[in-house]
Amino acid sequence: MGDVKDTLAEREKIHGDYRQVAAVAQSIKDALDCHQDKFSPAQRESLDQIATKMARIVCGDPNIIDHWLDIEGYARLVRKILEEQK
Repeated sequence: MGDVKDTLAEREKIHGDYRQVAAVAQSIKDALDCHQDKFSPAQRESLDQIATKMARIVCGDPNIIDHWLDIEGYARLVRKILEEQK
């Protein structure tokens, strides 16, 4: 099993510096906070996850397909819930 330092170093190459990612993600989430009362828990969580993925794209390598796939996945989860409610 690898050392966590190795994992973190590898992730930094893909996602960027964690401090920068955190700052960008929190800025996006702060912008959403004033509207939280209109979202369901699932919608809020998906938006939080999407904000983190967006920050990783901005601060890291934007050509990592998994970043985009994850955003699509979180959006699809909410879409599925909304379709089931109809």
